Amino acid sequence: MRELKYPFNADEIIRRKKSYRRRLLEEGGDSFIEKKIAILGGATTSDIKLILELFLLDQGIRPVFYESEYNRYYEDGRFPNPELVEFHPDLIYVCTCIHNIPEFPEPGDSTETVDQKFSSCMDHFTGLWDNLLATYECPVIQNNFEYPSFRLLGNMDAWDHRGRVNYVTRLNCGFYDYAEKHGPFYICDINYLSSDYGLSRWSDPLYWHMYKYAVAVPAIPYLAFNVANIIKAVYGKNKKVLNLDLDNTLWGGVIGDDGAENIEIGQENATAQTYSEFQEYLRLHKQLGVLLTVNSKNDESVAKSGFDRPDSVLKTEDFVSFKADWEPKSMNLTETSSELSLLPESFVFVDDNPAEREIVRQQIPGVAVPEMGEPSGYIRVIDRSGFFECIGLSDDDLSRNRMYMENAKRQQLKMSFSDYEDYLKSLEMKAEIRPFSPVYMSRIAQLTNKSNQFNLTTKRYSQSEIEQAASDRDHLTLYGRLEDRFGDNGVVSVVIGRISGENRDELHIELWLMSCRVLKRKMENAMMDTLIDQAGQKGIRRIFGYYYPTAKNGMVKDFYSEMGFTLVSEDSSGNRTWEYAIKEACEKTQAVIEIQ
Repeated sequence: MRELKYPFNADEIIRRKKSYRRRLLEEGGDSFIEKKIAILGGATTSDIKLILELFLLDQGIRPVFYESEYNRYYEDGRFPNPELVEFHPDLIYVCTCIHNIPEFPEPGDSTETVDQKFSSCMDHFTGLWDNLLATYECPVIQNNFEYPSFRLLGNMDAWDHRGRVNYVTRLNCGFYDYAEKHGPFYICDINYLSSDYGLSRWSDPLYWHMYKYAVAVPAIPYLAFNVANIIKAVYGKNKKVLNLDLDNTLWGGVIGDDGAENIEIGQENATAQTYSEFQEYLRLHKQLGVLLTVNSKNDESVAKSGFDRPDSVLKTEDFVSFKADWEPKSMNLTETSSELSLLPESFVFVDDNPAEREIVRQQIPGVAVPEMGEPSGYIRVIDRSGFFECIGLSDDDLSRNRMYMENAKRQQLKMSFSDYEDYLKSLEMKAEIRPFSPVYMSRIAQLTNKSNQFNLTTKRYSQSEIEQAASDRDHLTLYGRLEDRFGDNGVVSVVIGRISGENRDELHIELWLMSCRVLKRKMENAMMDTLIDQAGQKGIRRIFGYYYPTAKNGMVKDFYSEMGFTLVSEDSSGNRTWEYAIKEACEKTQAVIEIQ
């Protein structure tokens, strides 16, 4: 819904929240994933819950809420709570604020007294978090603290051990240290939000004294939007690709008219510096694993000349796809999506031209199309929109651009072969296929929440659920890691099966997924061969596979048939059950990947 995209009108969202909710539910239909979210509040949270629901619905997540009573966050989360246990939350949000700090330093306090207060407060919260993580085994989001509304010691408040500003800073750093050492645990940075919004308006005391709101009502949409960004990142709904226009987007001017020597980039004037800063911001996103692509109405050679300038931050080789032609940009984006084996909804289309933005918005639903405004605000719009909200940085994230560049080399090699099997053999592929390993748990959980096209059941797992499956004797787990002559693709496939049957001779596949960047390279066959071997060693005689159709996974509807399974049943919704009988000697289904 366009009204919920940044920059949004917070007052309109508050005023029209009921009608927005109706529209979102009508437009979303059956496409939502449902998640149980517990809000444990140190203040009144009813309006936060209502607005948070809107932003989650807009991300395709339909929340079911548990909400603690006013200021019962600690009691509900720290001690036995049958109601919360029965609710079985998928995620817990602890919504506290500066009013929930038990005690502050006073002017006469010694360093030792302040240290004792700090330790007591940290014990209060870490005891809560430890219990939540251990009891509910789900992600926990915790607010840090906004700064106090007054500075008793003036500027000295920031550095003296008795200053409240200093004390809040210490507590926030304590929260960050816990987050670095414990997962899945995430900080909602209201310290930054309140500063960005304006601390005096954010912490308007009227709303606390009258209604016990932790934040001023007009600021609630900004808090809810921020929390929703963390939640959608947890459930794999981040964007992956920036699809970028060039003229007046990455540099000032029109390169086809002005020439590369006359476009505005570099340090010569304020406008040029603005575009250079934006390019640097995009370069940093590339380091995070965001893919950069070009989508420009230009002659390719002319467009590329802009990146040949020595003062251009970005270079042609920074882009995994470069489309500069005179085709409609909607067509170029669709083609880029296909070439990268990514869904269009993974893309953020960035263009200074409002007409181009509207065409893409109308032609390709799901693509994020931010309103860019003036060049000086480009970074703010992308940054505040939360398209690429980080909840962790894996080696796979940091290597993603390299992996896609290597894929391009594979495609070039493919063109030189007339026989596809010979091409696959030339890749010299090696696969590491083994039961889940602790070193890959984070990546495996990340994959389950991202993969949509090659995912037969589209089930989502938290890291704790992945770890639980790995340690459960009633589950068989496999991860697949693939490398070849061009490089390492990382962990690209995951299988989870549940062992059952009177004689423990049945395996029911609960999850089978694969990253689309290794499609049609026989990795699925290598996984199948290993699955059969592992299952046979455990005395399993029959494997049952399930396919649940979604709007995105139609490509694998016949997967089990191709793997030699027999169709057992199919209902009116297209849900299929397949069966595979393990024989004494099963033939391998591929011979191009060496399994290690």
